[in-house]
Amino acid sequence: MVTTSTRARSSRSALAAAAAVLIIAVPVATWWLIGQQNADGLPSSDLDYAVRPLSIGSGQETELGAAALLLTAVATAVLLHATRRQRFDPRWWQAILPLLVAGLLLGVGWRILTAGVIGANIGAAFTVFFAGPVFAALVVGAVVRGLLLRFAGGTG
Repeated sequence: MVTTSTRARSSRSALAAAAAVLIIAVPVATWWLIGQQNADGLPSSDLDYAVRPLSIGSGQETELGAAALLLTAVATAVLLHATRRQRFDPRWWQAILPLLVAGLLLGVGWRILTAGVIGANIGAAFTVFFAGPVFAALVVGAVVRGLLLRFAGGTG
């Protein structure tokens, strides 16, 4: 017989999985939506890179990006629905939202770092110098908030 506590645990696990999927999918979806940012008019072999882009085919990139975008939409819908039905403690959004912003920074930052340019990639330097500390602060803040919620009894 399935007890109420077993169902509640199963529901919490499913919502935690949805949150994890959302946090992982956002940077990938962002990366895909932005697309490769190479300088126009030159073949990629003549461009300079701060970091070389991943060598995956455009078809695989589209599949990965579209799947990440779909997972982002579904996970968001699941978590918002659970929050509205009071099955997901809304305080957890205080830990999730900074991680989503960090994921956006990661997706944008990766495209900037892998942009093919002529000469120095100044955008890459600015990304590392400015977005790096913001990213770190967002992640640390989210982890601290998550730990405080976890140990303060915010298990929903």
